[in-house]
Amino acid sequence: MPDIRPLVLSGGSGTRLWPLSTSGLPKQFADLLGERSLFERTLERLAAALPPVIVAGASHAHLVEEACNRAGVRPHLVILEPAGRNTAPACVAGALSADPGDVLVILPSDHLIADTESFRATVDEAARHAEQGSIVVFGITPDRAETGFGYIR
Repeated sequence: MPDIRPLVLSGGSGTRLWPLSTSGLPKQFADLLGERSLFERTLERLAAALPPVIVAGASHAHLVEEACNRAGVRPHLVILEPAGRNTAPACVAGALSADPGDVLVILPSDHLIADTESFRATVDEAARHAEQGSIVVFGITPDRAETGFGYIR
């Protein structure tokens, strides 16, 4: 099994779920479900993998640090963006910081995945394909084009 390096994306302006989410406390850090934030759950989801690379906005550095401490996770690297640049540049920045032999699993930090065991099994299977040179994408089947979120056909 290849080494799996989680690349956790934690950007966002906190506008889509206002007033529960704000620019100072985007939804991935807010206590929406009780106990642990979505960000903490994301860190815990692949706890057996290599330490994660985290890409976040500079203004959220303290939130990242606090959440990592609560989750008991010591990141490989935290990349702080001075301004939001969207998903692709965050992925590139994280990928360039990983070791060339790592298989990256890119994880948005604001998703809720209830069946963690099934998710881990799926990541393990995808990692075997990635080790052979494939690119594997997880997602839902789109029913329309959505410029706000995009989709892969």
